[in-house]
Amino acid sequence: MPPRPLILLSNDDGYLAPGLRALVDLLGRSADVVVCAPETQQSTSGHSLTLTRPLRLRLVEPAVFAVDGTPADCVHVALNAGTRVLGRRPDLVVSGLNQGLNLGADVFYSGTVAAAREGALRGVAALAASADPEADPGAAAELCARIVLELLEIGAMGRPAGEATAPLVNVNFPPGKEWPVVATRLGSRLYDDIVEFRRDPRGREYLWLGGGGWRHQHVPGSDTEAYDRGAVSITPLLLDLTAAAGEAVAKRLAMAVASA
Repeated sequence: MPPRPLILLSNDDGYLAPGLRALVDLLGRSADVVVCAPETQQSTSGHSLTLTRPLRLRLVEPAVFAVDGTPADCVHVALNAGTRVLGRRPDLVVSGLNQGLNLGADVFYSGTVAAAREGALRGVAALAASADPEADPGAAAELCARIVLELLEIGAMGRPAGEATAPLVNVNFPPGKEWPVVATRLGSRLYDDIVEFRRDPRGREYLWLGGGGWRHQHVPGSDTEAYDRGAVSITPLLLDLTAAAGEAVAKRLAMAVASA
């Protein structure tokens, strides 16, 4: 009998997060699941690795590990720690199911997406999944598990011709409990960019970043448009951030500097 698929599961909400635990139960029916997730909440930690202090890896329970670092730390440790966490190379890295959306430019700040991206950077197909707080958690977890298993099937068939890197997809669930599912591109989710200056009880100044408001610009076929119309979005993300549209500027700069 061939071995069951092996899924490395992480997140940025911490190893006790309900969304992660729901995926453990659902995915465990069809695959072997190993969790390596942060000890504590690490939202908006981005793709940072901890290089300036020691990290602690803790076995919480069988097949569940906690790291006192970032989401990217967790996946990096799991994939590079020999057999301490994983008995073999995983077939898929899954990050989520996150409490809160990661739409549009959120993917650059999101610890959830960073955990998945760390897997893809290491050559393992990866999926990040996030849900609106008003999404039915059970329904979102069930559909997320179905999407994960479909991605496993696609991965088992091999990468399409011309694709040199592992696939990385970002999935978002809007409010509700039943949704259409659509393929999308990144949209435009704009937040209230606020830097608020305050004083603590001792009169010292501190800063509080970010406001609570947001809005979407209309981008046809985007993840934000899908959210606005109540659809689950599946967005493929690139690891190569080279902008073809900016090649002329880069060449002009290089030529100008070289000739100076």
